[in-house]
Amino acid sequence: MLKLIIGNRNYSSWSLRPWLVLKQTDLPFEEIAIRLEEAGAKAEIFKYSPSGKVPCLIDGKTVVWDSLAICEYLAELAPTLWPANAAARAEARSISAEMHAGFGALRRSMPMEIHASKPHVVRSAEVLAEIARIIAIWEGCRERFAAQGPFLFGRFSIANAMFAPVVWRFKTYAVELPPAARDWVEMMCALPAMQDWQTGALAEKAQ
Repeated sequence: MLKLIIGNRNYSSWSLRPWLVLKQTDLPFEEIAIRLEEAGAKAEIFKYSPSGKVPCLIDGKTVVWDSLAICEYLAELAPTLWPANAAARAEARSISAEMHAGFGALRRSMPMEIHASKPHVVRSAEVLAEIARIIAIWEGCRERFAAQGPFLFGRFSIANAMFAPVVWRFKTYAVELPPAARDWVEMMCALPAMQDWQTGALAEKAQ
């Protein structure tokens, strides 16, 4: 069985991405959660991940680390994780890579913190520009693929998982969204898997 090593649900945006992919594809897996703030966490992670970071996927003797690399590996097990159309697939990969490598100002100023409410955090011009870029991505995808389903490219894909932490960021920091982007965020929040993740994050706060 697949094993996915993750960090705190409240904070670990990188862990959320492959976890959501696994939940949406119904691939069976064992979840191993490590509280990153606890003493010995780094040593515990190194038992599984050669990078010493989460997430990490173990499939028998195969070890995959880095969230996007894990998602790509899972796409080999579940090919529907990328759009079937070549052009749409290229775009989905492009925006996933953009999310993976970019939006540094947003990450620094608005880290994922699901159980918090921080509507008054000041946003720099750089953060506002990155928010605008994300909204443009979402609206552009929904405008072209809405007839094929509720996700960015119609049916669920890795692209949705890559932007899932941003959904929680926008909720925590009360980012105002235009209708199409707001509807997509609410749809994502209503997914059973996203609600499951949120429940776990809230439970961490109580511990």
